Amino acid sequence: MADIDALKDEVKKLNARATQKKMDLHDLSEELPQNWQSILQVAQETYDSYKTLTEKRAELKALEKASA
Repeated sequence: MADIDALKDEVKKLNARATQKKMDLHDLSEELPQNWQSILQVAQETYDSYKTLTEKRAELKALEKASA
């Protein structure tokens, strides 16, 4: 149960981080053409955040299913 709780906390933090990256990307898009050089970096960071979040959510779901 402690593993599930720890993973839930991690997913919550990852969700907040991914949401912030999404907002960074959104803000960048509104400022274009300023800072156009950072598009790839911000997009990659956003992608990586959501990829990690998706993987951890799947891990949590599997752990919850296994403990049920």
